Amino acid sequence: MTEKRPPQHEEPQHGPNGEQAEHTRRHRTRAEERAEALELPARSELMSRVDQLESELAAAQEEAGELRAAWQRTAADFANYKRRTEQEREAVMGLANEMLLLKLLNVVDDFDRALAAMPRELEHLGWIEGIWLLERKLRALLDSEGVTAMEVVGQPFDPREHEAVVHEDTTEAPDGTVIAELQRGYRLRDRVLRPALVKVANNTGQEAAPGGNS
Repeated sequence: MTEKRPPQHEEPQHGPNGEQAEHTRRHRTRAEERAEALELPARSELMSRVDQLESELAAAQEEAGELRAAWQRTAADFANYKRRTEQEREAVMGLANEMLLLKLLNVVDDFDRALAAMPRELEHLGWIEGIWLLERKLRALLDSEGVTAMEVVGQPFDPREHEAVVHEDTTEAPDGTVIAELQRGYRLRDRVLRPALVKVANNTGQEAAPGGNS
């Protein structure tokens, strides 16, 4: 029968290794205690700093948004100003161009009157041919600028395109019809540059002659 031995208790190690382990445990514990003592204030300070930084970030983002919105408004205002300036510049240039064309039309009128009054027996002369050449060059210049002559005779009177200088009582044409052109009218592309001066038929209360337009 095996003899039972009482349990043996380990004696604390008092050798060099045991004392060093005990010293290490005490040293770690004191370090942990100091760390724990410092941890709460440091964490509180860190959280406070984080809150401050988040507040500053939110303020900076709000300011950046305001500056961006102000910049966008300024950019839009500048774009509108640039567009208005360009439109005004084009309008001024267009008006100046129209004024120049109107003055040129007066020269063309003088050519027309001079050529209409020229005796036919002089047409073969060289200087007369030069006048015709100048007249053709003026017409080509007007064409290049989009200026075209109106065809008004036989058309109903239109105050947007015609200026009635004379009303003639007649039964040869329907009432209100342009029967003669006294000064040629011109269009600049799709609008009237200069209205035509015209003679208009007036036969109100009169019976149109046979063969007349109705």
